[in-house]
Amino acid sequence: MNEVSESLRNARAALLSERNPAAHWTGELSTSALSTATALVALGSVDPERYSEEVVKAAKWLVDNQNEDGGWGDTVKSYSNISTTLLCWSALTKFGGSDSGGAIAGSANWIQNYVGSLDPSLIAETVKARYGKDRTFSVPILMLCAICGTLGPKGWGHVLQLPFQLAVFPRKWFGMMRLPVVSYALPALIAIGYARFRQGWRGYRRQSWVWPKVSKLLTSIQPASGGFLEAAPLTSFVTMALVAAGEKDHPVAKKAVEFLLKTVRPDGSWPIDTNLATWATTLSIKSLLGKPDPTQQRWAPDLTLLDQRGELLEWLLGQQYREVHPFTDTPPGGWAWTDLTGGVPDADDTPGALLALHLLRDKKSSESIREAAGKGIVWLAGLQNRDGGIPTFCKGWGALPFDRSSPDLTAHTLRAMHVWHPEMRSDIQEAISEVRENGLRYLFREQRSDGSWIPLWFGNQHRLKDEENPTYGTAMVLRALDELGEFPQADRGARWLMDHQNKDGGWGSLKNETPSTIEETALAVSALAWRTEAIEATARGRNWLIAATHSGTKFEASPIGFYFARLWYFERAYPIVWTVEALTRSEAVLANA
Repeated sequence: MNEVSESLRNARAALLSERNPAAHWTGELSTSALSTATALVALGSVDPERYSEEVVKAAKWLVDNQNEDGGWGDTVKSYSNISTTLLCWSALTKFGGSDSGGAIAGSANWIQNYVGSLDPSLIAETVKARYGKDRTFSVPILMLCAICGTLGPKGWGHVLQLPFQLAVFPRKWFGMMRLPVVSYALPALIAIGYARFRQGWRGYRRQSWVWPKVSKLLTSIQPASGGFLEAAPLTSFVTMALVAAGEKDHPVAKKAVEFLLKTVRPDGSWPIDTNLATWATTLSIKSLLGKPDPTQQRWAPDLTLLDQRGELLEWLLGQQYREVHPFTDTPPGGWAWTDLTGGVPDADDTPGALLALHLLRDKKSSESIREAAGKGIVWLAGLQNRDGGIPTFCKGWGALPFDRSSPDLTAHTLRAMHVWHPEMRSDIQEAISEVRENGLRYLFREQRSDGSWIPLWFGNQHRLKDEENPTYGTAMVLRALDELGEFPQADRGARWLMDHQNKDGGWGSLKNETPSTIEETALAVSALAWRTEAIEATARGRNWLIAATHSGTKFEASPIGFYFARLWYFERAYPIVWTVEALTRSEAVLANA
């Protein structure tokens, strides 16, 4: 067995070992200082004595994981940033106790160096400037600081009012109203807006009648788990806002506390989200059930690599939403990132599920799978924006960064529709053709002059100026264009990837200026594997992967993922999944070169 085959065998074994007893994958998200700080303040605000054990452990975790420069990043592998450092500094100032003195002083010094002083007005302006017109995260940060007293005795005066009263309008109007928060932040809009109102924003004094209506709405959109989006930060912000509004006993706060207590890790910390089970599972299926046929540029499923396909298929079909989602008001047919109740159907997990189902299907289940696929395709078609691109959650919410159309989501959608097109009835085929035509025009417009594309939900923290990750975006779009036969634009994307390979053979996000990572290298290798002009670059990238993973046995995850509001995370499954896919594709192609 040669080194490539051995590395691939090891990597596949590592990926299969990650399956849970229910036959699918759960993955493991990185622990987050930001999540831990917000959960600490939420529990401490509700009842610091009752939750003293969780408060003490969370504070200790923050102290133990402070960066050497005095700040905190979103993950233990991340650079310090102003948002997370402010949250941790404030949380420890209010609830940290005597053992946190050194950490508080160090973080105060970091903030002073970054902002220029600890003046509340300057801190507030710095936070607002970081997020611009998007108040999804700037307002919650400043609210937490006000609650903890780090913005001084008039701290609430620095917290902008969110128009919570607008939540009484029909959901379909929200895109037209150009709200100052993104589509998935409705709970924060309601709870924080009301808290600010109760803290004395006089302009809304006459609108207290709105609260019973929006309170009922807030209760109705809280998932059974209690966790909004399964995310500790959003859930925590809602909880502390309700306490600040005098609603500590609100049923939403009680369920939210239960969620936080259930999701805390043994060391006292919280991840950014509970899990990405559906996303990790569809990525794993796509990487394992693919035996590339380079002569036809397609995936030919190798079903021998994965047992319990029936259980896996049943589980994946069970994750499709069959009712209008109460959170975003989107119709049935989509998939979310998680199998938990706080998930929301989106335009990355839905095409991922469609591609996975296409690989999993067999004769016995083909009709039910085809029906589910048709519903998913219709759901995606209904999401397409007027610009031809595909957004994440809701059509028409393009005013703020994380609601806009995205090249990577659009490319993923086109790939999924392409493989299912021959098997759909005529009306769905027509919808696919329309989405494809408009989607391709969007992708061609979005291609940068250098040939690259920029993704929405992934970045690179080493690019300090813009945090962009054209390696991920270009690899995703290149895969789609090659599979759809759109070669002129694909050729330019391939050239960009080849030109931006690091000297060591791997890929980061900026040639020789950002370090090579397993995730980015694997994505680039997979995208270039079928291209004859990229044989040398593919071989060098594959060799880098083999060395970096110790022949497919060790996988160091890097924080390239963006969660809501540009929060960094890393996921244990990513380097394993993408290494398996890259080695599979490159092994077959290079063997025939």
